[in-house]
Amino acid sequence: MSFAEPLLLAGFVLIPLAVLAYGSLQRRRRRESTAWANPALVPNLVAARPGWRRHLPPFLLLLALAALVVALARPQRTIAAPQRAANIIMVTDVSGSMNATDVSPDRLTAAIEAAKTLTTRVPPTFRLGLVTFSDYAEQRVAPTTDRAQMKGALDQLVAEGGTAMGDGLERGLGAARTPVPNADGSGLRRLPSVIVLLSDGKNTSGTRDPVDVAREAGRARIPIYAIALGTPAGEVELRDSFGFLQRVQVPPDTETLKEIARVSGGRQYEAAEADKVKEIYANLGTRLSSRTEKEEVTAFFAGGAIFLLIAAGGLSLRWFGRLI
Repeated sequence: MSFAEPLLLAGFVLIPLAVLAYGSLQRRRRRESTAWANPALVPNLVAARPGWRRHLPPFLLLLALAALVVALARPQRTIAAPQRAANIIMVTDVSGSMNATDVSPDRLTAAIEAAKTLTTRVPPTFRLGLVTFSDYAEQRVAPTTDRAQMKGALDQLVAEGGTAMGDGLERGLGAARTPVPNADGSGLRRLPSVIVLLSDGKNTSGTRDPVDVAREAGRARIPIYAIALGTPAGEVELRDSFGFLQRVQVPPDTETLKEIARVSGGRQYEAAEADKVKEIYANLGTRLSSRTEKEEVTAFFAGGAIFLLIAAGGLSLRWFGRLI
């Protein structure tokens, strides 16, 4: 729980002061009772002692005061509200290492199937875009609500070349920041956006450092959800300068992806199996379909304070014939 006016919580200092004042009143009451009559005769003058009931109305008043202090500070709770429109830019690695078969049937096929899952899990009003990178970055699909266009572009992906991850992120960030027309045609606006980055290797091509681009995304409040695909034992066959085939290990660069997610305000995932990467994309679809909002719950505490005040006054009237 958070508060819109946290400084007003200083009002809690009134609670111990009220307790001290009540204790002082009780001591004075006992002194006056002693002065009025011989203590040995009091049991004969009073038919029944009020016992714990004497203290209950003041205790309820104390709770009412605490609830009132909380209400004045305007308490808020965090809720998940539906997201009506947003950009989701998929920045996907199509370098040659995506041909590795450590993820069945191979990394690229697993990535494509997972991306298709994401297209079905987000609201139809969301705009999806696709940027790929290998030796260079390319925007395959500009942000659109046309799911058929997205799935058609995914089916055409082929893995080859190096890994220009930084350039790919730069293209993705540009697509995410592109304004769109308002529904009533009154102007342009920027939608809330996220980037879903999937890669299986180190940045080996291009001109931009991926972590630098991630910092720019963080400043633009565009989080990057970075997915490391593959296992440390993943291998691909490459032909050397003499024409011989060699098997080369292509482990995912999890540390760089973790840093990208951290500086952008996103989150990093690791997937060593096809089912896992599909599960990650499915969960992202659900996660991105809502946004967190603050909801003020002042009325709850104010109502509680009023109820406690009424209860304290009512009990005092019934038991002792006075309001308090």
